[in-house]
Amino acid sequence: MIVPFESLPQESRIWIYPSNRPFQEEELVLIKDALSHFLSEWTAHDQALEAAFKIPYNRFIVLGLNQEKTQASGCSIDKSVRFIQQLEQQFEIVLLDKMNVTFKQGDFFSHKSLEDFKKMAKEKAITKSTVVFNNLVDTVEAYDNFWEVPAEESWHSRFFK
Repeated sequence: MIVPFESLPQESRIWIYPSNRPFQEEELVLIKDALSHFLSEWTAHDQALEAAFKIPYNRFIVLGLNQEKTQASGCSIDKSVRFIQQLEQQFEIVLLDKMNVTFKQGDFFSHKSLEDFKKMAKEKAITKSTVVFNNLVDTVEAYDNFWEVPAEESWHSRFFK
């Protein structure tokens, strides 16, 4: 069952999928439709899951799940990953590669490999104050408070020592 993202409790589980490029306007319509359809039918052990999505900056897909109602199962999580893989194929994008970093420099977004990010930090092309997206946050509360932060306030800080 799909609900507005803002209605999810702070303890709700989230998964963040960063895209290697921004979504085009026509893709956004199709992606939102596909997400709505998937989440409206998403279940765990034949029980509907109360779920929501967001697409911040037209670059990320954030899935949220109210686990107070029904817990995700291994099978339901597998279904969501297969769904994300289908989006990757359909739109020729990368969403599941966790060895990439997305960050902001002013109004511009960059999506780099972890190795390139480390190199940029070493060369001081980015700094501790560079805004990074910590896609490891796993609750709505953490998303609201710790997703978009200066590099020095996330796991990325280790590259600036």
